[in-house]
Amino acid sequence: MSDGLERNARTVTVLTAASRVTGLARDAVLSRAFGVGPVMDAFALAFMVPNLFRRLFGEGALSAAFLPVYARLRREGIDRAGHLASMLIGLMVAVLGGLTVLGEVVLMVLAGFVGRDHLGVRLLAITLPYMPLVCLVAVVGAVLQVHGRFGPTAAAPVLLNLSIVVVTLAAPLVLPGLSAETHVALVAASVVVAGVMQVAWSVLALRRAGVRLGWPGGSAREPLREVLQQALPMILGLGVLQLNTFLDGLIASYPSLVGPTVLGIDYPLDLGALATIGYAQRLYEFPLGVFGIAVATAIFPLLAAQAHEPDRFVETLRRGLRLVAYIGLPAGAGLLLVSTPVTAVILEGGDFTRADTARVAFVLIGYAPAIWAYSMNHVLTRGLYAIGDTRGPVRISVGMVGLNLLLNLTLIWTPLREAGLAWSTAICAVLQTILLARRLGMRTGPLLDGAVLRSWVRTAACTALVAMALLPVNMLVALPESWRGMAALLAVQVAIGAGVYVAASLALRMPELWWALGARR
Repeated sequence: MSDGLERNARTVTVLTAASRVTGLARDAVLSRAFGVGPVMDAFALAFMVPNLFRRLFGEGALSAAFLPVYARLRREGIDRAGHLASMLIGLMVAVLGGLTVLGEVVLMVLAGFVGRDHLGVRLLAITLPYMPLVCLVAVVGAVLQVHGRFGPTAAAPVLLNLSIVVVTLAAPLVLPGLSAETHVALVAASVVVAGVMQVAWSVLALRRAGVRLGWPGGSAREPLREVLQQALPMILGLGVLQLNTFLDGLIASYPSLVGPTVLGIDYPLDLGALATIGYAQRLYEFPLGVFGIAVATAIFPLLAAQAHEPDRFVETLRRGLRLVAYIGLPAGAGLLLVSTPVTAVILEGGDFTRADTARVAFVLIGYAPAIWAYSMNHVLTRGLYAIGDTRGPVRISVGMVGLNLLLNLTLIWTPLREAGLAWSTAICAVLQTILLARRLGMRTGPLLDGAVLRSWVRTAACTALVAMALLPVNMLVALPESWRGMAALLAVQVAIGAGVYVAASLALRMPELWWALGARR
């Protein structure tokens, strides 16, 4: 049981790490090309809608609805499982393709109100076709997961990142004198090209795995209805962080879409707020995507298989909670303590100034402390879905989205400004963790046994030691002016933090260290 969890988690972690590293490279290139300003705001606005679907479907929500039903049909007979996959793919192509066409029409109408030269609307019209493509990749990825192939889906985002990097770097070389608006439009087009490549990559992986989809048949209609009935609550339950992030983006995009005032009052956020929020989100999503979502993705098939074996189910769940806390807590604390150097090293240069670094780092400080909660929510929600509880996560999620919106609209008027959006998301994530754990504990019995509590206390102690080691460095060493100096400072901070954490883990004989490394102890 546990070996399967850790082996799958390592596969997803390694490939997700490659995806996130190329994602950081993408952001590094974009920040230097467009900085924090109207052009980057427009691109961030255009990428918000298709990216929301990528996050909702690509990071587990659609898989959570489809995977258990497909797995059950596969045990009953390969043909019915193939029919289900074919019917779902056909339905998605039809519905999402139609929505894309409708969206393009709506954008044409919207352009009449905001002006046909509105860069954000033009770019959104370019990127919208990415939406059905990425959802198709998610369905194929869910099929591959049932067949034990986690790699292709985890690696697919690399194609998106590389496509954006290549076009961002190559366009000015191929077309000298390129305007910023045309440049960013070409980058937006590269998103759709990447979507086509992702679909081709996923279908090829499906063929290599020997999976037969078959023609849609009547035997799959009832299972398809079951998937669709479960999909909406699962999307709401697993997607609360993504929905909150989307709300953050909408509120931050107000100056770009409408203007600098609301009801005659100066809006507290200005141009560049959306780009700032986007950069900060990608920085905190690196450890979240590499570790938290990787564990949750790997654990779900095990939980679904053990749903009728309460003891094994709870054992797997407790192990997952220990692992995400062991990784998430120090990741959040470390990111908070190195927020300025990490932002400068990855993003600063070209059109991205030191003032932009300070602005993004200030927002990052709001997101970072709750990385453990973001990670744990993915595990807890999948635990509830594995035992058939879809209503609980939805009720909790709806409440959290409402609370997040209320906090957003309150905190942006404080000196926090756009950082208030980050703190709102973090507060809601912690509260959601408490409510999900309580709900799951009521269904399975106590989750927090002595082993889990001892693990969390030791993890907190190790994290505190890391903070104690890094705080003197932060207080005594002035921030370097040069990029090389900032990179050297970051390297020293990471070495000290990682060294202290590993040493403390060894001293306390924490098995989670070996679980994370994949060693047998």
